[in-house]
Amino acid sequence: MRALIRVRHRRALAAIAAAGAVVVSLAACEPAAGDALSSVAVAVTTDKTGTSTLERIGFDVRWLSCTAKAEGSAKATGTGTGTGTRSRTAGSSASPARAAATVDCQGETDSGEDITLKGKVTEERLGRCVRGELISRIAGKVVFEATVLGDCDAAPTRTPTRKPTRTPNEPPRPTVTVTVTETVTPS
Repeated sequence: MRALIRVRHRRALAAIAAAGAVVVSLAACEPAAGDALSSVAVAVTTDKTGTSTLERIGFDVRWLSCTAKAEGSAKATGTGTGTGTRSRTAGSSASPARAAATVDCQGETDSGEDITLKGKVTEERLGRCVRGELISRIAGKVVFEATVLGDCDAAPTRTPTRKPTRTPNEPPRPTVTVTVTETVTPS
């Protein structure tokens, strides 16, 4: 019986690692057009800051995984790897409307209780924080409501690694995609 539990645990870890690789590759593919939020950055930063907040208030988080859909973009998944992009706002100075992303996180505590973190994010700052309206529940009970998760005044969690190598009018170059597939057969 313990061997079966270990196999399931290893499968879960492999799935989480694969999801992390997908998020990293998606982050490079998703353009952050003009005034839009990056759904990948929102998902990953909410995952990271939400986990940190839950642990700070006394909950042992086994896992938390977030998805986000920015207005006008595809849905993306975050695994808390700490990547992110600069937030942007939409609208003119006469109309201060903000771009927004809907975020939905699901997870589990070490004691097996379900975690949810849902809401609307209006700003994401380089992997440091998210602003918006967020509600977290554990086992169906509200554990916090927040307008800010993380430390918006902290140093960025990432820095640009290189400058773009192409001009704005140049078409994108082909990239390398790595896919990891694990086939598990029951014993």
